[in-house]
Amino acid sequence: MDYTMHPIGVIRSPFTDRRETPIQPSRSKSVGRVEVFPEFAEGLHDLEGFSHLILLYVFHHSEEYSLMVKPFLDDRLRGLFATRHPSRPNPIGLSVVSLLRADGTVLEIEGVDVLDGTPLLDIKPYIPEFDIRANVRAGWYDQRSVQGG
Repeated sequence: MDYTMHPIGVIRSPFTDRRETPIQPSRSKSVGRVEVFPEFAEGLHDLEGFSHLILLYVFHHSEEYSLMVKPFLDDRLRGLFATRHPSRPNPIGLSVVSLLRADGTVLEIEGVDVLDGTPLLDIKPYIPEFDIRANVRAGWYDQRSVQGG
């Protein structure tokens, strides 16, 4: 079964080189913009009341994937699906960013961790009751942190 997705906008950021892009939005204070295409403008109604957004996008410069990868914060090979590596069978990315301001079809955001011109697939509001989890484990990452890696 195939699915076709079409961007609803584009993410603008100060990053044009993958090597300079932060590895996660929680490690970025960079400001950027989400430019939503005019035909989706009505869908932005009521968004200004949220402090954070979940952005779903395409890793449009992603390379071929491997099922075993070396994560950015580790020196061992790990299973692709146990990482947030950008080269994936379906190059879909996810970032939680701060919404600084909404002005028409332009959203000013903080915590940008994508390349300039990244195609935006969807926007969802971050709602703590739905999105925060207690008693979580982070697999190999927890072990890496304990070992000081």
